Formats: sequence, C-alpha cells, structure tokens
Amino acid sequence: MKRGRISYFNKYPFIKNVLLALAIAVLGFIFLTLTFVFDALFQSLIDGVIKLFTSVDINMVWYWFPPIKHVMFVVVIGIISWFIFRIKLSDFWKATYMIVPLAVVFATIGMFFYQWPVVVYLIGGLFGIGILYYLYKTKQPWLYYYALILIGITMLLVALLGIEI
Repeated sequence: MKRGRISYFNKYPFIKNVLLALAIAVLGFIFLTLTFVFDALFQSLIDGVIKLFTSVDINMVWYWFPPIKHVMFVVVIGIISWFIFRIKLSDFWKATYMIVPLAVVFATIGMFFYQWPVVVYLIGGLFGIGILYYLYKTKQPWLYYYALILIGITMLLVALLGIEI
C-alpha cells in the first residue's frame, strides 16, 4: 500500500470489527470441532492402553473412570492453553483459541453437576464472571470479551435446551 493512503479498514473500523467477530465465531467453531475430535482420540487412546492389560470394559465396570479420563483431558487442554497464551500470537488468534478452554470448562461443569441445574448455572456464571473480571483487570482487547460472551451464551443455550455433547 502506498504511503499516505488510508486503508479501507482504518476508514471504516466498524466493518473491520464485524469481520473480526465473524472470523472469531467461525474459526472458534472449527477449533471447537477439532477439540472434540482430539477428545475422542485422547479417550480412545487411554481405552486402548487399558485394554492391553485387561479384557474388561473398564468404562462400564468402574463408574469413576470416564470422569477421570475427562479430567485428564481438561488438564491436557489446560497445558496446551498455557503454552498458547504464552507464545507470541496476535490477540485475534488468542481470542479465537480462547473459545476452546472456555468451552471445555463450561462443558465439564455441566457434566459433573448435570443432576443439579441450579449448581451448573451458578458455577458456570461464577466462572464466566471470574474470567470477565480477569479480562477487565488486565485490560484485554474486546476480542477476548467477545469470545467469552459468544461461548458463554452458546453453552448456556446448550444447557437450557438440554443438548448433549
């Protein structure tokens, strides 16, 4: 671009922001889909390793084993997220990726407390407010707030409509 010319997005920042929001929604959905595939592969790998040592279907015999596998997956996502947020990426990519750990935590809250919907909404709301407070205190760009609100509303609708993941 020639020097002295104003770019289209600088002249119309609203359009730029709408496109960024749309891109975060679309790419966040793609990241989320890849996360579900990764979760299935992760849990299948654990089941495969366990089957090397026993012929019993461990998921049916030990009622606590599937939740343990999910907690292990949450830890893996947490470790990956820690690295993602520490490396040098633009706020756009970090906000887009942020949908993944937020969705995993919201889904985990729903899975572990599904018998008590009020507890799910209370803990999920407190978690969301805590993240919102962190974003505010660290003065993060609006992209992070948008990602939090987008996935928060999406997961709330999942819970209210009784959609199983």
